[in-house]
Amino acid sequence: MIVVKAGGSEGLDMDAVCADIARLVQQDEQVVLVHGGSHETNVISEKLGHPPRFVTSVSGHVSRYTDRETLEIFAMVTAGRINKLLVERLQRLGVNAIGLSGLDGRLLEGKRKCALRIVENGKRKVLHGEYSGRIERVNVALLETLLEAGYVPVVAPLSISHESEALNVDGDRVAAAIGSALKARQVIILSNVPGLLRDFPDESTLIPHVPLASAEHHLNHYAKGRMKRKLLGAIEALNDGVGQVIIASGHVAQPLYRALAGQGTVIQ
Repeated sequence: MIVVKAGGSEGLDMDAVCADIARLVQQDEQVVLVHGGSHETNVISEKLGHPPRFVTSVSGHVSRYTDRETLEIFAMVTAGRINKLLVERLQRLGVNAIGLSGLDGRLLEGKRKCALRIVENGKRKVLHGEYSGRIERVNVALLETLLEAGYVPVVAPLSISHESEALNVDGDRVAAAIGSALKARQVIILSNVPGLLRDFPDESTLIPHVPLASAEHHLNHYAKGRMKRKLLGAIEALNDGVGQVIIASGHVAQPLYRALAGQGTVIQ
């Protein structure tokens, strides 16, 4: 069982990702694909006159401020256009893919974070009206039913709150939660960089191996920007029973097979 996260950043070669998934499925591998949608959401938000707003939390993590209008745009882009076109790509390759968001069948359930504590211009502030959350429960039975029937779930990063509100959730954490719930052998997180870099953005400083015991140290000293969430997701997944997490480039030919061969940052 492999869980793949293909990021929402610009330029990832999704044709190559889908081709690798098709080959893995032909080899009787069970695969779940989690995708992002941040770049396309930014583009559409600008066109609709509601540009994205990114904020930095007190702990230093950068995230999208998701008011209700932003949530609806995000749902339209990720669970709509991106999800269904990925299903189309995979179906063309002979993969019986099925598109889902975390809302469907309460696949991903969690607690809404109504407010964000942020740092802006050196000052601490509280932003209200936030529609994001953290996953607390994965509907494992639904995923196992689909996988056993031969489907490849393609999951958009939305979840549902305990009060049945749609929530924006981080795609890397979605992959970690699904990987943990399914006790996946590997979680592969594809990014626009080749892995964790000791001196970002110098790709020659790639850190090829990170033992779980020192992952927190690497998180605090080397992870920059979005990489912080990827490493956080990796730590959560490994602590919860996943065998191995690989952070690797999604800009290369055969990105999944390269990742499986250890080309990236392997955390275990």
